[in-house]
Order: sequence, then C-alpha cells, then structure tokens
Amino acid sequence: MSKVAFVGAGSWGTATASLVAKKGAWESVLWARRGELAETINLYHENPEYLPGLRLPENLYATNDLEEALDDAEVVVMGVPSHGFRAVVRDVAAIAGTKPAYVSLAKGIEVDTRKRMSEVIDEEVDGCVDGNIAVLTGPNLAKEVLQGFPAASTVACRDLGTARKLQEVFHAPTFRTYTNQDVVGCELGGAFKNVIAIAAGIADGLGFGDNTKATVMTRGLAEMARFSVKFGGQPLTFLGLAGVGDLVATCASPHSRNHSVGIELGKGRKIDEIIGSMNMVAEGVKSCKPILDLGQEAGVYMPITENVVRICHEGIPVEDVVKDLLAREVLSEFAGVEEFLTFNPVPEQS
Repeated sequence: MSKVAFVGAGSWGTATASLVAKKGAWESVLWARRGELAETINLYHENPEYLPGLRLPENLYATNDLEEALDDAEVVVMGVPSHGFRAVVRDVAAIAGTKPAYVSLAKGIEVDTRKRMSEVIDEEVDGCVDGNIAVLTGPNLAKEVLQGFPAASTVACRDLGTARKLQEVFHAPTFRTYTNQDVVGCELGGAFKNVIAIAAGIADGLGFGDNTKATVMTRGLAEMARFSVKFGGQPLTFLGLAGVGDLVATCASPHSRNHSVGIELGKGRKIDEIIGSMNMVAEGVKSCKPILDLGQEAGVYMPITENVVRICHEGIPVEDVVKDLLAREVLSEFAGVEEFLTFNPVPEQS
C-alpha cells in the first residue's frame, strides 16, 4: 500500500488525513508536533483540540516522529499555517528530499518574503521541480468534510500527470476533486478570500444586512481577480472552486475563522484580544498586509484589502473605514476589466 504523510495535525490537516484514511487505498499517517496529541488521536480516534466530538477513522495513525511519518511516503501533504510553513518544510525536506510529491493546504502568504507556499517549497526542497508541487484548495471547511457532507476541491499542479495522480489520492464519494494547472491563481485565491471574509464578517458584526454582504463579496471577488491575474493567475480560476466557491464558504460560514474575526471586529473588539482568544490561525489577519503591499507595488486597486489592513494593523476604527469605502469615487462596474478578458491557458505538461 502506498503512503501519504500529512504534516500538521490542525483541523484541515486532520480532516484531509481522515479523508484519505477512510478510503483505505493509501496508508495515511498524520504528524503532530506534540506527542500527547498524537497519542490521543491513536487511543481515542479524535482530535479534541481542533475537531472536538468528531470521530476519526481507526486506521489513521498519528505520530510526533517526523522521520517515521515521512518514511517511504509518496506524497507529503503540508497542513501547516503560512507563518510556520518554511521552518517545517525545511525539516521535511531534510528527511524526504525530492522523492515525494508535495501538496500545500495553506491559504496564506509568507509575511516577510510575500511568497506563496509553492514558492517556499521550491526554495526549501533542493532539486524539487514545480511539476512535483501542488495545492489543494476550495470551499473546504474541515468539520463538514470530516462529517461526510458533500464537498468539492481543486488540486492544482503545473504537471497534469501529477495533478491526476493526486486527484486519485483525495477524490472520495463525498469529496469531488478536480484538477487545475493554475497554481498561482489557486494559491492567491485561497489567500485573498480570507481577507474578504474578514470584511464580510465586519459587515455582519456591524449588523448590516444581506445586501451589504453580497456587495462585499462581489466587489471582493473582483478585487481578488484583479490582483491575482496581475501576478499570473488565470481569470477562469476565480469563477471556480478556488475562487468564488471558497469565497462563498468562507464569507458565509460560522465555522470560518476569518469571518469570525471580522464579526468580532465589527462588534468593536480589538484584534489582539480576538486573536489571543483563538486556538487556531486566521490566515487573513497575517496575509492581508503582504497582499496589500504586493498589490500596491503592482498598481492594483484594492480598497477592501486596504481597509482590512487599516483595521487589523493600524487600529483604525471600523466606522471610519465604512465611511471611507462609501465615500470613494463611483466608477463603471467593469472599469479596467479589459486586461482580464484574455485567457492564456497554462500549457499542459505530463
């Protein structure tokens, strides 16, 4: 039986490891940083810290020994948040090298370098080619996937053959997995939608209605597409699971960490207080600043992102931000859209 190593026992890392383990076609091993969590998962088949009350498959094996987890793995799935991703993948690379395919689950941007996680893997895994680096992304709330609710996701890789192999790994009766070769667009969509989810949550926290949320989401999607296409993403990606699909789930669900942060900001709580009370990472809080910096340097108009940064990193009152957004010049809805109408497909590689 072939082996998939899942690095990181947070909610999504645990859920995807369980998804593969349930199928039984691949050995699924989950690495947890702390030995007590690995022991709990093995003894009680539950991850009480991140997915309390939800049963994990009995054939899912957890360990805090990284070498044991990676031994003979054909696929390494990195379920580590963006801020700690580089250090962990460096340790992984020292053991696993270039033999396995690497899959990132992270939906964020590295703050200091402003790089995507596939770029971090490329830098840290010496000799790894981009055709062996992939991203799994989409409207995938961990609790719902673990409960077996129907869902879908995209596995993106420059090499179509690798994408199809990984599609077989993750595809399940209730988890439809599609292939995509637009790694850039899928990664940037996954990171950017968290920023928009904070904005949508702020609108909810302020007590605004569905019209407001729909406006934030729609204009946020346009902002996401403008930004991502500027950096090489494909326009059609943002009409799919990695774009509008992930955006809808993250902006609407009470299980979304970024949306929840936004709600609390809208209610008047300070960001440090909110983050301090959470045991999981809200990627949008960390990623919004490097995303804005990249966009401003490239001349991308990003009013929603700009104001999320002002709230999260500059302490600007939410009410002032709302006034600023409503007072901005009104343009044509599709002003500047011409540059996004040309679709340049990623050439197939296999």
